[in-house]
Amino acid sequence: MSKVVENRYEFVLLFDVTDGNPNGDPDAGNLPRIDPETGQGLVTDVCLKRKIRNYVLLTRQGQPGYDVFIKEKAVLNKLIEEAHQALGDEKQGADRTEEARGVMCRRFYDVRTFGAVMTTGENAGQVRGPVQLTFARSVEPVVPLEHTITRMSVATEAEAERQQGENRTMGRKFTVPYGLYRCHGFVSAALAGQTGFSEEDLDLLWEALVNMFEHDRSAARGLMCSRRLVVFRHDSKLGNAPAHTLFERLQVRRSNGIHGPARAFSDYEVSVDESDLPSGVTILNRL
Repeated sequence: MSKVVENRYEFVLLFDVTDGNPNGDPDAGNLPRIDPETGQGLVTDVCLKRKIRNYVLLTRQGQPGYDVFIKEKAVLNKLIEEAHQALGDEKQGADRTEEARGVMCRRFYDVRTFGAVMTTGENAGQVRGPVQLTFARSVEPVVPLEHTITRMSVATEAEAERQQGENRTMGRKFTVPYGLYRCHGFVSAALAGQTGFSEEDLDLLWEALVNMFEHDRSAARGLMCSRRLVVFRHDSKLGNAPAHTLFERLQVRRSNGIHGPARAFSDYEVSVDESDLPSGVTILNRL
């Protein structure tokens, strides 16, 4: 692998959804997540991390160091046990836990990127990941729509024997007509040194953020696209400016002459203020 990341980064990801449900809320019948006070749509950090993990699995399958710890049907305790088995019987106690933690970081991309709690079976410690994401929040309020759908096929012979029309099953589908979402992210060089998060891993993160929706299509999610990825690079481990002051440099406004509900990315203008940047900060446009 390449060298460990030695610079702090912050980034802003803009993505949108058209006629889809970007992140259903199981506590609300799978309605799109909404801030009830503002009407803005929400997408959780966990949802976005899932898409990044799926992209890594798809594009780096079989490559050493790029397995994923949190994945469908993974038996976590078994994976932790495998890390201990790789150590043999030489070390015990705290030293063994620390060594097992290192094995997990080297094997699993998501452990050294996002961190993990690995104390559910044999102890491999806890990892605080260098990459963290906020909830994504829509730029403007969104209005969830509810659609009635029917099923014409049947699942059993008993259903097939019913009279025509009696075997229709009614269901519900929820969508957002259009929403532009904004997510903030952070990369800590200090924590990267603890997990071994490398420059190669960082490049894969940018790649995943740009392309993750391209390989996550479904009828439920409609059309989802990454629209802008703006990265703020510091020339030091600890950073050269507060994150919020950098995030404020990216502004999203309605395009001139556009009124009423937004229905396309072209209804907005995105601007990044690159004037009078703090010393040691560089803006990188990844998308």
